This record gives sequence, C-alpha cells and structure tokens, in this order.
Amino acid sequence: MASKALIRTRRTPPATLGPLLAAARERTGLSRRRASVAAGMNRHYLSAVEAGTRTPSRVAAERLADILQLTDQERMALYAAAVGDAGLSHPGRSSAAPQATSM
Repeated sequence: MASKALIRTRRTPPATLGPLLAAARERTGLSRRRASVAAGMNRHYLSAVEAGTRTPSRVAAERLADILQLTDQERMALYAAAVGDAGLSHPGRSSAAPQATSM
C-alpha cells in the first residue's frame, strides 16, 4: 500500500528575517558562497532565504546561526521563523534513507 505524500503549505518568513541574516553574514565577513558552503547548503537557497522567498528548516536555521555567529536575540528570531517539516527537518527525510540489510 502506497502512503500518501505529505502536502504542506509554503510559509513566508517574517520580512525582517532576510535582512537580519544578510547583515549577520556581512558582519562575519563571509560571502554568500562561503557561508552556504560552511552551512552545507546551496548558495541559491541561502540567497532565497536572505531575499525572504524561502523559510529555512530548523536544521538550516541551526547551521546558519552557528556559521553567522548570531546573537541570542537573532537566534531566537531565526528559530521562531524556522519550520520543522521542511528540507532537512522533514519528518519523511529519515525514512527515505536506505535501510541497512544484514546478511
């Protein structure tokens, strides 16, 4: 029996989130490319998050917070906007991984 795909609505991040992340990235002296590589994400994804067209997953938010050396207040704003059911945080992600077989 095939399982139904989880359908979710794309969420729009707060208007202040993108500028907050861009300012933090510039404050750390990182280019978008270097920040995205350090966070293990695509440069275009980071660009979309900074532009306010994508909402980061919780995992992406945690990585960005560390790489961009966010203050506690900035981290709280980022974590509040992050979603727990998208990208690397998607609940189906772990079940999609190949299972080890024993011989």
